[in-house]
Order: sequence, then C-alpha cells, then structure tokens
Amino acid sequence: MPQATATVADPADESSPDHPVDARPVDARPVDARPVDARGADARGATAGSDFAPLLRAVRDQGLLERRTDRYVLGIAANLLALGAVATGLVLVGDTWWSLLLALPLAVLWTRTAFVAHDAGHAQISGDRRTSRLIGLVHANLLLGMNEAWWNDKHVRHHANPNHIDKDPDVGVGALVWTQKQAAQREGFARWLTRNQARLFFPMLLLEGIALKIYGFQFLRRQPLRERAVSALLLTAHIALYATLLLSTLSPGKAIVFALVLHALFGLHLGLAFAPNHKGMEMPDPDGERWGHLQRQVLTSRNVRGAVLTDWFLGGLNYQIEHHLFPSMPRPHLRLAQPLVRAHCAGIGMPYAETGLIESYRQALAHMHDVGEPLR
Repeated sequence: MPQATATVADPADESSPDHPVDARPVDARPVDARPVDARGADARGATAGSDFAPLLRAVRDQGLLERRTDRYVLGIAANLLALGAVATGLVLVGDTWWSLLLALPLAVLWTRTAFVAHDAGHAQISGDRRTSRLIGLVHANLLLGMNEAWWNDKHVRHHANPNHIDKDPDVGVGALVWTQKQAAQREGFARWLTRNQARLFFPMLLLEGIALKIYGFQFLRRQPLRERAVSALLLTAHIALYATLLLSTLSPGKAIVFALVLHALFGLHLGLAFAPNHKGMEMPDPDGERWGHLQRQVLTSRNVRGAVLTDWFLGGLNYQIEHHLFPSMPRPHLRLAQPLVRAHCAGIGMPYAETGLIESYRQALAHMHDVGEPLR
C-alpha cells in the first residue's frame, strides 16, 4: 500500500480553489489559513497555466458551482420531519424494548443531519456566513451534540493538506496510526492496538458517536468567549432535550441502552461514509517536492462507484475527488462534475482512483494492516 512519495502538499498554492477551504469555522481560522470570501474559495480563479485552471473553467461554464438552495431547503425540511416522526414513535411505543428498533432509523437520520452540517461549513447551502453558521449550529450542536467549531477547525486543515502526515489531523497519531514511522513509536497498549488496528477498526467506530461529543466539549476552551458561550449552550441543550425525550418515554435502564445503541450505530454509519475517502491513498512526503492543487487533492482521494443507493448511503461524498477539488460545490452536483474531472485527469495522465464500496473498505483495511505489520 502507498506510504509516501517524494512530494508534499503546498499550502501556498494559489491555483487551489479551496485555499484554505471554505469549511473553516465562521469566526475562527486555523493558523495557516488565509481569509477567503463567503462564497467559498473555489469561486476564485485558478492561476493561469495551471493544470487545474481549464477544469475550473469547464465546471463554472456548466453552472456546477451555483448553489442549490431549493434542494437543500427540501432536504432539511424532510430530515427534520423524519426526526420528529421518530421522536413521536418513541412516545407512542412507550416503555418497551421494542423502542430499540427506532435507534436504527434515528442513527441514519443523525448521519443525514451531519451531512447537512458538513455542507453548511463548506458554504454549499448559502453564501451568507451567518446563515451558514446558523445552519451548522442547529444541525451539529443542537441536533447532534457535536461542536461545529471543532469539526470545521479539523476539517479545514484536512482539506488544505489531505493525507499530509504533519498537517492533516485525520492522519495524525491517535487511537489509530497511518504510517509505519508512527507505528514504530507506539508502546504498551497502543502498540498492541496498532498491531491489530485493521481488525479493530470497525468495532472502534462503534465508539465514534460518543467520542464526537467529547471532542466537541474539549474544544470549547479553544473558542473565543462569545462563541464558546453559544456552542456550550447548544451542546447542553442537546443533552437536556435528548435526555428528557428518553427518560420521559423509557425507564432509565432502557434509556441508557437506547442511547448506547444509537451512538454506536451513528458512529458506525458515519465512519463507513468517511473511511473509504482517503485511507490507503497517497501520503505526501513532508520533505519532498511540492504538489499543486490538482495533484494534492486527486492523488490523495478515492471515489466509490455505485448507483442511487450507494450515493444515498455515503451522502454523495463517494465523489470525494470532486468534493476536494470543489469544496463549495453542492453535493447534488458532484456526480455531474465527475465526467469532467475524470476526462481532465485522463487528458493530463493523472491517476483517478475509483472503486466499489466493498473494495474501498478492503483497501483501507489493507493499508492499516500493513502499517502494523512491523509490530507483528
């Protein structure tokens, strides 16, 4: 599996349409981010003569960077109605173990809610920063108990330098590691975990739903005072409303089990949606040659083929290459941009990774297995 090539992402590449990326928190920027307008950075031009410039023009000419506010309004309304229907179902079913069956549709709807928060952070829904932030706060903080400022801070750095071991937090050292150099530094229980991380990956996703809440509360101390107060209020309101719903319809024991099952399914679904995107793809060498925007985003990303069901299950983010090239492009347009991107990559001889869903998981797990190989 690819470990590194003699190249490095260039955070100063002006041909990038997402520099740093429009997924930044509205009121906070990472250290290496430069200001961009609220339309999203891919509304800016690419450097004349760059490999990316012709593709950007083609995508613009077809109107694929235009927002689909109507589509998002309908989608958000439908999702909120569905969430209300599940809550009503909990009340109607009452204090019985049969209520656990509702954890599955609720987990799926929570993942759809996370997709909306993700898109709001990318300015895909609205060009107004306040509107985007309001949508993100409602869907992430209030409905999910996940701090949108934490997510956006992490996500902006990922988009700016995907799979860059020094700059992308998604491949930093954590419960899992992504290079053999990282693995060699593990000791004790962490060393055992790395040896077995491929087979433990999916079980560990069952804890991700709870971890997202913990990370969000931990991030509060890094937020400005006013922003921290708003975030903390909404995160607390989520817990209060959620606990009230469960404890008013279920016994304490059933309520705890329901909450654990819901968060496990939510974490698993969210992980299954994001895991295929970059794991096992190229990882730029921090000491190597600098990459341009097109190379940086395409070579580190993987698309997942599929029909309507796959697109729905993965939230349209299975068109990950297109999403990374054009982060403020509405998700419904990503599949429409794919033929243009694929043809452009073929025309300049750049690899374009695309595989089936099961194969994408196999490749990701094979990479994690290879990383832990020296420890076995």
